Amino acid sequence: MRSTSARVATAIGVAAVPLAFPVAASAAPAAPADTDVPWTTYQATLDPVTANHVTGSGTAMIQLSGNTAKITVTAKGLAGGAAPHAMHIHVDGNGVCPKPSEAKDHNGHSSTNVADAMKDYGMIGTSLTTKGDSTPKSALAVDRFPAGSSVNYSRTLEVSDDVAANLKSGKAVLVVHGIDYNGNGKYDNVLGPSELDKSLPAEATDPALCGPFAVSQMTSMPGGGADTGDGSTQYGNGVQTGMVAGGSAAAVIGLGIGGYALRRRNAANR
Repeated sequence: MRSTSARVATAIGVAAVPLAFPVAASAAPAAPADTDVPWTTYQATLDPVTANHVTGSGTAMIQLSGNTAKITVTAKGLAGGAAPHAMHIHVDGNGVCPKPSEAKDHNGHSSTNVADAMKDYGMIGTSLTTKGDSTPKSALAVDRFPAGSSVNYSRTLEVSDDVAANLKSGKAVLVVHGIDYNGNGKYDNVLGPSELDKSLPAEATDPALCGPFAVSQMTSMPGGGADTGDGSTQYGNGVQTGMVAGGSAAAVIGLGIGGYALRRRNAANR
């Protein structure tokens, strides 16, 4: 039986927080050809994990046919700068988001970390990367997640049988990670180190927005959905966070002036 720490590490991990690298958008795969399998639409309202001093909001939509998923996510009010926000479809939990009453003491502050919320939303089923691999191996792949205070994301992916089953059973949850608990514009150690890696700040890995998916009669996002133009993922401005997990390459961080300096190898499956 795997330890809690091992299960958490599989769920999400972060590697570094540098301060000024813009991330280029990349085109998403083209939509699949017509299929005889009908499309079912699932929608999630992304509410803030208020225990983490988040006030943002968002909406996510998945149009599923077999294992093909057309995914759209819009969000605003996230931690600013250019810090990427890892986004995942979580599965095999209770299909709910963490409640404020579930917050625990972390470095003298009441907040919710990844381990605290695992029983609620479960493990990673799909990583909403902007290109390349989208399995749990890319849970926090460097340079392949939306960044900044607002997100407009659209991509067509093949999801696993488990993810498709969780969507159909109402147990799939969309989670956006990365918070600015003390509002100082960067990921720091106000909440202490991450439970995933003691060299990392907890702010970089804690959940920010969360929403369970439910069957919807809608076929497009409210207000026209994510304005992604050619299907690429759009980014906000500011601080970029390099992140790796699972099959991604190793990364090393060091505390530097104005933020964190990152030294890394290229992430796998880029």
